[in-house]
Amino acid sequence: PITVLIAAKDEAANLPRCLEALGPAERVVVLDSHSTDATPQIAREHGAEVVQFDYGGGYPKKRQWALETLDIETEWVLLLDADEVVPESLWAEIRRTLSDPGVDDAYLITKGFHFLGQKFTHGGFSHEAVLLFRKGRARFECLIDDPSGLDMEVHERLIVDGSVGSLDTALIHEDFKGL
Repeated sequence: PITVLIAAKDEAANLPRCLEALGPAERVVVLDSHSTDATPQIAREHGAEVVQFDYGGGYPKKRQWALETLDIETEWVLLLDADEVVPESLWAEIRRTLSDPGVDDAYLITKGFHFLGQKFTHGGFSHEAVLLFRKGRARFECLIDDPSGLDMEVHERLIVDGSVGSLDTALIHEDFKGL
């Protein structure tokens, strides 16, 4: 059982692909920042819950706020952006990994960048991030002087209370909002 938290704002172009790949999740919550496009409607049409986030500055930002505020009943949490897709092969690896008796408390997953339907093979970059973790075992670092002004965590790290493993299968990270 996994709760998926998706950070979103004006993601109508990306969200359908993301949501269509989340069938194995027990619960899907779209953390919206008052989108002006059809993001909330698309989320609801795909069976996701929509929670609006009002940022007042400082800490916590969107995803940490969700971890502190939402009543998450599943043992596991998966963090996604609306332009990411969990391929079936990653779901299969997650199932195998979480059924292992020596399961870790969190897992690094590679964000495999794609462009125009093709995986980057030269140039570009992919990086690992802790995206899957046991509820209550991870939190975002608190950046005291965050000059970004953004309402959500971007490339910030999760601090894990426990062991961290790594999954081999990458997410598909591809933005369709335009060149």
